[in-house]
Amino acid sequence: MKLPVSSPFEDYIKTLPAGDRAALAEFFSGFDSHCILAKAEKRKLREDFEKAILYYVNSNLSLSRALELLDPANLGGFYARPAVLWFPLDDAAKIYPLSMKPGSMSVFRLSVYLKEPVVPELLQMALDFTIRRFPSFATTLKKGFFWHYLDTAKRRFTVSRESDIPCRPLKVSQSGSPAFRVLYWDRRISVEFFHVLTDGTGGMAFLKALTGEYLRLKGIDACVDKGPWALGETPSPEEFENAFARIEQSSSSSGFVERAALQMSGRLSENRPCRLLHFRMDAAGLHEAAKKYRATVTVYLLALMFMAGKAATDQMKGEQSIQVPVNMRKFYPSKTVRNFSLYCGIRLPIEKIGDIEAMTGEISRQLESKGSKEAMNRMLTGTERLVNSLRFVPLAVKQPAARLIYGFLGDKIFTNTLSNMGVVQLPDRMAKEIEAMDFVLGTAISNRASCSLVTVNNTAMFSIAKLTADPSFEEKLYELLTRDGVEVKVEGSELYES
Repeated sequence: MKLPVSSPFEDYIKTLPAGDRAALAEFFSGFDSHCILAKAEKRKLREDFEKAILYYVNSNLSLSRALELLDPANLGGFYARPAVLWFPLDDAAKIYPLSMKPGSMSVFRLSVYLKEPVVPELLQMALDFTIRRFPSFATTLKKGFFWHYLDTAKRRFTVSRESDIPCRPLKVSQSGSPAFRVLYWDRRISVEFFHVLTDGTGGMAFLKALTGEYLRLKGIDACVDKGPWALGETPSPEEFENAFARIEQSSSSSGFVERAALQMSGRLSENRPCRLLHFRMDAAGLHEAAKKYRATVTVYLLALMFMAGKAATDQMKGEQSIQVPVNMRKFYPSKTVRNFSLYCGIRLPIEKIGDIEAMTGEISRQLESKGSKEAMNRMLTGTERLVNSLRFVPLAVKQPAARLIYGFLGDKIFTNTLSNMGVVQLPDRMAKEIEAMDFVLGTAISNRASCSLVTVNNTAMFSIAKLTADPSFEEKLYELLTRDGVEVKVEGSELYES
């Protein structure tokens, strides 16, 4: 007969004096009062606490201090109440589940690089404590008769050691599966989001909250006490509202149909992405290079991307177009952590790509015009009219049509994308623990590259998600940056295929 094997935590309890055993019993009684999950899920959540306690005591932290840091009150009422909330998708999110194809999904990643290796036991506890603050993320995607929607999922959300290609599709079709994932590798914490949940601003709020809670569990007071990432605050309805609905429609609307743009050459990879590159740069140096052309960093990088795109194609006629997301919060201040971004397209004939100074002037003009409040209002009006026209069309009819339209128009009208998160502001104590951040876009259907930028602590990280092994684009971009005196440290992956 096989005797039951005790767990490491049970073995640890046997070594404790009566007073410590009583303190643990009281601690887990508090846990029980904060958790009504199903038996298997509750057991997993309790094991998170047990593993964290063992980590602390093995690190020579006192049991009393460990129990103080892991106080079950940090769970709030999230795991103690049944699920009642559900969220209709915001206007920008409605297209994403409709346009999904096997192996293709609009996923983006935000990462933070710490100065010490990540402790998985504490990162898991940080997620257990953080998720309650973001009710629209603690959801699963479901199909209604007319539209998809987000339904609250009261469950334990899991962190995993990174072992696969970045920004791979999430298994949202599985019952109860979340639309985000938390990963770690060495000193890096990453969160990948299906765009149906949020945009870069909302995703960054979540990453800040998660990182701040992780640092607190490490014994570092990161002082994350403001904004939608303040865990001690009760979520307000504005934080997960459809902010598009508050904007009055424009008297005119703009459509989504544009001319097809030139695509970079290079065989499309089956792996998405087939390579991920990061150009790590000194932010002040990058700013100085842009200043030489009297341009912003975004305009300067767009000019270089046009030149690199020209070097990466065999086509000699036509236009390149780079998609630039526009954060609507700059026009309509909002606390929402859901999608509140639109986009504009910057287009240049390939024969006019070459003189950086001339290009920066034209790019600036287009950004000012196409990314203006008025232009975004016209696009929003067009979006709402399209959504309203499909309101009573059954989902089974909408989905095939949306896939066709998105694949034919949404991807082919752009050559590339540049999404600039800007400079991330962090509390001083948190900033001291962070070396850098990165922001990665998942690849599109046929665009050979998708580019993004985020800056923190004077480190600008420009990331390129590749859909072809052809290195022409990134090699030209590197050449142009270094020619302008920008020091670039190239990091990233080898090819994910031979």
